[in-house]
Amino acid sequence: MLLNNPVNRNRLNKTALTLLFCVITVLMLIPLLWALSTSLKTAEEVLERPHDLIPRTPRFINYANVFSILPFHLYFKNSLFVSSLTIAGTLITSSMAAYAFARLRFKGRTLLFMLYLATLMVPRQVVLVPNFVIMKNLKLIDNLWSLILTGTFTAYGAFFLRQFFLTIPGELEEAAIIDGIGYFKRLALIIIPLAKPALITLTIITLLNTWNDFLFPLIFINSDVNRTLTIGLSLLRGDFDTKWNIVMAATLLSISPLVLCFVFAQKFFIEGIALSGIKG
Repeated sequence: MLLNNPVNRNRLNKTALTLLFCVITVLMLIPLLWALSTSLKTAEEVLERPHDLIPRTPRFINYANVFSILPFHLYFKNSLFVSSLTIAGTLITSSMAAYAFARLRFKGRTLLFMLYLATLMVPRQVVLVPNFVIMKNLKLIDNLWSLILTGTFTAYGAFFLRQFFLTIPGELEEAAIIDGIGYFKRLALIIIPLAKPALITLTIITLLNTWNDFLFPLIFINSDVNRTLTIGLSLLRGDFDTKWNIVMAATLLSISPLVLCFVFAQKFFIEGIALSGIKG
């Protein structure tokens, strides 16, 4: 009888979904908790009791040891430099391309956009060699600018922002068009302020991709002074012995900026993902 009542049925469905999401959340948090636990153990305890989530005596000194074993601050600075400029370049180029595809009317626009999207099907590893040759000719090998230039231009960013720009009513630009305001001013003064959720979402996505990139820094960077965090962390794994407690401590330190960035921007991230798929 209780299930025949729509109100009770809805409550039951909500309760079941809540429990399901709680279980999924716990399953997703277990690897993070295990990494945190490992980072607080001694090297011997990691091997003796690898599955225990509570260390016998937490060793917060493991985090300090990361800076003595590696020039962690240097690798962090390099990753921050590359990520910041890549994000800035991506936002500028993607917003301009997205505005052109969403607002401008020109012959072959649809075909050009389809060709533009077709590049998303090409794995980044395929263009590694051409990019390397270009950077070599520009004498940018073992230079952080090689990582910035190869990561700045992305078809996904233009596609993502275009979807959001299509949700902005065209009537908002009519007054600016009558006043003779050009495309760049309309983009900067009208579209960009309204597209803050999408821009923040693209910022987070670009930060994740750039910060975690391993392949391109591995190929383009040779010297220790220009290494990024991903390459620096790989040095902690030895051929015969690996101190997994130090590896986990360094890993958690490296992902902490990403976690903080998402925590403070999750509202805009969710809004940007939701609104960017409204129009096609």
